[in-house]
Amino acid sequence: MGKLTPLAAATALAAVAVLAVGCSGDDSDAPDASRKGPVRPSSSSARTPAPDRAENIPGEAVTKAPVLPDGEVVAQAVNASGNRELEVKGGFKSGPLAVLVNCKGQGELTVEVKPVGLSFPLKCVAGEVSSTYNQMDLKKTREQGTVSVTAPSTVRWAITVGH
Repeated sequence: MGKLTPLAAATALAAVAVLAVGCSGDDSDAPDASRKGPVRPSSSSARTPAPDRAENIPGEAVTKAPVLPDGEVVAQAVNASGNRELEVKGGFKSGPLAVLVNCKGQGELTVEVKPVGLSFPLKCVAGEVSSTYNQMDLKKTREQGTVSVTAPSTVRWAITVGH
């Protein structure tokens, strides 16, 4: 196993710290709730991500839906802008719930998953795609569910929700 350079170690720690902050969920699924940062590693170690926003992952776009690492896709939107609410037909099953979001353009978007209480912001920048991945474990099934994205018209975004 190779050694990590100080720059590579700092980059990895910064990415984990940035993405671990900013999520909130209600207590109905605690203490087993877990939230994770990106599962897709960045191939660029020459540039440290800005500490106030999510990571730029090469190859990500807003014109295609982010790819769910595993599980079943229950809601998606691509190349969207502004506010949108997605109904999750059949609601949410107990177990892992994953939300992947990409955005591009100047501004901040907010994702809210109801009724589970998951909510998080994503800072978007002009000229590149910002990405985040959030996951939590639901203790119980919800028969109905919606995913709301609030964003300025200057931001284009894509989202995938799955369980």
